[in-house]
This record gives sequence, C-alpha cells and structure tokens, in this order.
Amino acid sequence: MVNKREKRERRKLHIRKRVKGTSTRPRVYIFKSNKYFYAGLADDDKSLVLMGKRCDKKAEDIIKMSKEFAKGLKTKKINTAIFDRSGYKYHGLVKVFREQLKEEGINI
Repeated sequence: MVNKREKRERRKLHIRKRVKGTSTRPRVYIFKSNKYFYAGLADDDKSLVLMGKRCDKKAEDIIKMSKEFAKGLKTKKINTAIFDRSGYKYHGLVKVFREQLKEEGINI
C-alpha cells in the first residue's frame, strides 16, 4: 500500500530528474510542513542554498513572503529562475506563491 507521502516523494524524484538550477538560473524550491511554508533558492551546480524564507501556512502570509523573496532575488540580480514544486500539486498555496513571484517580475 502506497501512502500520500510516498506518492509525493515519487513525484518529486520525477520532477528533479529534469529540473536543475544553475548560477544564471537558480532553482526556487518549496516545502510545506504542518505549520509552515518554506521557500528557498538553490544553485545545483555549486551545491549552494542562496536564500531561504519561512512563513505560516496562510495565503496572506505567503503573498507577503513571496514579495520579500522576489525582492531578495532582485538584490542578487536574478530575474529568471526554475520553479521546483517538490512533488506538490500545483494548486492552493503552491500556486499562490508562484503567481505572486510572477507578478513581482520574476520569470519562472
């Protein structure tokens, strides 16, 4: 019997085969715990995490965090990135985060 977490991990592996961040186009990844929503920026060529943010799992908090995240990307002079949804379905909080980054001018 395959549970929900194992299904997400399998989807995550399928996504990560194709998604790779570089120094010119880093990878924006997310993680959802029971309490918080995490987002980070990674350069997979150098194996570095360039930035990370955390907020509560509420839509208005995620909108505020994504604005700060986009501002941080712009200070690092990064306008394009690759979005890694980490096996989560593209709806709800994941969609809110990505759409807000696109509104802030980040090409994802």
